[in-house]
Amino acid sequence: MRVHHIAAGFAAVLTAVLSVAVPAGAEAPALRVCTTGDYPPYSVSDGRGGFRGVDIDLARGLADAVRRPIEFVPTTWASLKADFQPLNCDIAAGGISDSPARRAFSDFSIAYGTDGKAPITRAADAAAYATVEQINRPEVRVIVNRGGTNEEFARKNFPDARLTLWPDNVTLFDEIAQGRADVFVTDSVEGRYRVRTHPDLTVLHPERPFDSFGKVFLLRKNDPLLAAEANAWLAAQGATGGVDRLFADWIGPGATA
Repeated sequence: MRVHHIAAGFAAVLTAVLSVAVPAGAEAPALRVCTTGDYPPYSVSDGRGGFRGVDIDLARGLADAVRRPIEFVPTTWASLKADFQPLNCDIAAGGISDSPARRAFSDFSIAYGTDGKAPITRAADAAAYATVEQINRPEVRVIVNRGGTNEEFARKNFPDARLTLWPDNVTLFDEIAQGRADVFVTDSVEGRYRVRTHPDLTVLHPERPFDSFGKVFLLRKNDPLLAAEANAWLAAQGATGGVDRLFADWIGPGATA
């Protein structure tokens, strides 16, 4: 019964929003979505200007629901704050965590999921890097992508370790696999995906991460219509199992993405 109520509520919100957001006969502007394309299963670049992933599918569904074309705008974690407003993005999506620093330049959608930080290391070394205390040692080589909450977590929790800031979130895992770094602490969902493509690596206790936080869309500030659209869409997808199905496609036992 709750599912039907939420779906009906989304339809009502959508009808009301569309009646004022797009005048009759006018062409709706594109929904501009800033995304990094380097954070599976949330956002993955195909190298040719296209993107796929859980957040990409959610953003496409939102655009379809509000009858707007969609345009993806490449950004990076380090430049997201500087890019979001100047690039005229309506939303940013791609595994974005709720953080006070991001609230300074954007509004947030409701959370469509939760995640937490977990270590990724070589399978043979799993016992050595399971806790913050084990990682926070001078001889441990911690690697982290620059500019996001992974870097914030590493700087806060591993001040005694040897920290390397890596320029991208794609080749970083090769550094661990090839023995040039020991451990990377990232979102547990990403860890569960990455070990599918790097069988020599393992993600440690993803069901018991070091912390917990919501996953959200960033929204253009002071835009109540956009917030109503995004929140109603995400609530409906959560209630009807749409979000769970997307994650199952990417990291479930029978993952196909």
